[in-house]
Formats: sequence, C-alpha cells, structure tokens
Amino acid sequence: MITASAAMETLASDIPVILFGAFDRHNFGDLLFPHVAATMLGERKLVFAGLASRDLRACGGHQVQAIAQIAKEWGERPVDIMHAGGELLTCTAWEAAVMLLEPAQARQVIARFDAHSEGTMQWAREELGLAGHAPYTVPRSLFPCARHIIYNGVGGVDFDACEPAMQAEVLSNLNAADAVGVRDRRTQVLLHAGGVDTRLLPDPAVMTAELFGTEIRRRAQEGEVAQLLSAFPHGYVAVQFNTSFDDDEILGELATQFDDLAREQGVVLFRAGTAPWHDELKCYRRLAACMRSPHVRIFTSVHLWEICALIASSRAYCGSSLHGRIVAMAFGMPRINLMHPVQSGRLTKQDAFAAAWEEQGMATTVDVWETARGIRQAMAVDRMRLEEKAGELAAAYRAGFDVLCRKLRA
Repeated sequence: MITASAAMETLASDIPVILFGAFDRHNFGDLLFPHVAATMLGERKLVFAGLASRDLRACGGHQVQAIAQIAKEWGERPVDIMHAGGELLTCTAWEAAVMLLEPAQARQVIARFDAHSEGTMQWAREELGLAGHAPYTVPRSLFPCARHIIYNGVGGVDFDACEPAMQAEVLSNLNAADAVGVRDRRTQVLLHAGGVDTRLLPDPAVMTAELFGTEIRRRAQEGEVAQLLSAFPHGYVAVQFNTSFDDDEILGELATQFDDLAREQGVVLFRAGTAPWHDELKCYRRLAACMRSPHVRIFTSVHLWEICALIASSRAYCGSSLHGRIVAMAFGMPRINLMHPVQSGRLTKQDAFAAAWEEQGMATTVDVWETARGIRQAMAVDRMRLEEKAGELAAAYRAGFDVLCRKLRA
C-alpha cells in the first residue's frame, strides 16, 4: 500500500530540478556549486542550466544548457528551480555575456563598446536571448508552471550600487521566489531593506571536503600536485590573483613578498578561473620572471578537482578568489585573501563572507605590501581550531540547505 506521503515523494522525485548558475564558464566556485547541489539533492532528476550551452566536463564541470532554450522546452511543464550559488545578484547582462566569450573575443567586444557603452545592453540581450538586467535571477514569467524557485547561498555585496532598474528587477524576482538563502549579512541587510526575507547560510563550497574529499585526496597523489609535493618537501603556498593585479608596480612588490616567503617553502601560482576578467598565465609568468627565488612554479591544470587538490595539499592559500579561501576553509587550511589597492576601504565579498563565517582572529585580507607577513600570520593560527571550524561550517550549511529545500520534497 502506497501512503499519501510516499506518493508525494514519488511525485516530487519525478519533477526535474533546474540547477541554474554561472557554471557555463570556467570559474572555480561556480564549477563547484552544481556538484554540491546535485550531491545533496540525491535522486532528483537534474537539468544543469546556465546562460549559454557549454560542455565543461573536460575541466570537471558539467554539460550545461542555455536557460532561454530550456524555458522554451520546459516552460509549460512543472519544474523546480534552484539558483546554485555565487555573487549572482549584482552580475549585469553585459558582464555575464562578456564572461561567456573566449578571451580574444571579449577583448574585441570590450574595445568595440568602449566609446559607445549605450549599446552594451542591446548586445547582451541578443547574446543571451533574455531581456532582463540581471540574467542570473530567473523571473517566474520565464517558467510559469514552476512549482518552487530557490536561491541557494547567493551574494550581492554591492547591490546598493546597482542601477535602480536592476535593483527593482532583482527584488521583484527574489520576492517571487519561495526561499532565498544568502551567504553574508551585508547582502541580507540590503535585501531586507527591499522587502525580501532571507536565510543566512554559508557558501555551498564549504561542503567541498566533506562531499568530495576522497576524490580530491586521490588527485593529490598524481599529476602536477604530486610533482609539486615532491619538488617542495617543506610544502608550498598556493597563490592566485586575477588580471587586475597585472601592473608593473604591483607585480614587482609581489615578487619581493614571495621571494621572502620562498625562503621557507615553495610558491605555486594557479588559476581559479579562465573566463574573461579572471586569471591569466601571462600575469604569473611576469611575476615569476621578477622573482629571484627559484622556488616558484606555475600550476597549469584548470581541472576543478586538481585545483582543489592543490589547495588542500598546500601549507596555506593566498589569493583574490573568495572560493580559493572557502575551499581552504573546508579543508581546515590557513587562508588569506589578497586585496588590490583600489579595494582599500571598501567592503568586498571576501570581507563580507569572512565577517559572517570566519574563525575569530583569522585575518581576512592583506594588501600587496604586507603579503608575506599576512600569510605567516594565517599559518600561525591553530590548525585544530581551523579543522573544527570546517566541521562547523559544513554542519551550518547542511542545516540551512535542508530548510531551503523542504518545499522541494513536497
């Protein structure tokens, strides 16, 4: 005999969950999000959606379908939609469309609109096949038969700086959602002012070690990571920064700082994202050429699990990526974010996340001129306490995710 409860569960399991996010391009955190959600959702039928159709399986991602096309095919059918995570609430259509291009194409498009910015919105809408200002927030009108729409640990630290039309669109879409989980208090306060009820929970990437630790540790025993562990018997610091740091003065100072650090361990430079406005090998090659120490390597792999293995096997992480920090947190590793000079005095998403979830006394960011000192301070924090914090964050995320997803089981 099938109970009413069992029938409801069977019905829910037959309805697909559209996991939506920016995992249609190569960016470390975005590639992680659908893995976390898919694992925690269990047996639900999943559709992986972004703004463009892409196959990122070769670098550890997913085969992704364009949300506009999915809406045409599934718009009149019952679905559940989960925004998988990330700083989605402030990403404009222009930024999203550019980041989906190959780097050479992106440079051409940016140059094309540099003197005629009024045409960017129309170009972006044509590229994406969507009309909105904030394409990573799905309006219910796109899926009129959607049962539930959920936002899973998203962020929007600079939401108050967005144009009024974009703010209005985001607030409208969030108010039409069934549950909104945010990863920092700054975003929570800004959305509350706009009438949106939210739940605070950590970023999904805090689950990396708990869910995928076995695979990540296996990756550390082979390939580039194993070679680095052999080359640097005293360990290494995993270092990453985006293209905004590609400046002669900044790179010269970083070379000095990492030469200081390299007297004690290796320095390994890696890319957390290859999409436009992310990380580029040429910056790392310039930095390595400026350094006097031979104890520097450039990690070439951009595979998701190999990047995780690099961080998990390091002595510490230092970089501009929030998710480099969060994966280090998940493995109980020392971590610190590198702050660009133009960010001085501004609240960044790294600051906001750390204020909500970081271990008390752990430094959040360090500026270029204090990099070596900041890394040493991070490494001096008690490792047992860092490992305890990793467990606390995973438990907090599980609890928050369970609350967000209760309606999906109905």
